[in-house]
Amino acid sequence: MDKAFIAKRTQEKLVATEAAIDAALIETTQLLADLLQARSDLGAPVAFADDVQVKLTEAVAALSSARTTMGQVHSGLEEAALRLGIRPRMIGPYDKNNFRLQEDNDQRIVA
Repeated sequence: MDKAFIAKRTQEKLVATEAAIDAALIETTQLLADLLQARSDLGAPVAFADDVQVKLTEAVAALSSARTTMGQVHSGLEEAALRLGIRPRMIGPYDKNNFRLQEDNDQRIVA
């Protein structure tokens, strides 16, 4: 099997994994915000369900750590691809200079 094809398949899984972690982090932080707002709306004391808030905060920290670790995995795989002689194309959905999604979807091309 062509090594560029294998690298592309792996890169797609990596990007999907990074997106899943981001989505989980967003959902978890929104849940935490909703929990705190619900406590306030109910007029419950600050200590009410404090153990749940602590666990959610731990989950946010764990997801944040996972996100950082996946960034390290991404860098490691880029280095491994170079050692295999696979040159990356600098085209993708993100402008790596300012980390914003590009407007033109036609530029979503990977090597």
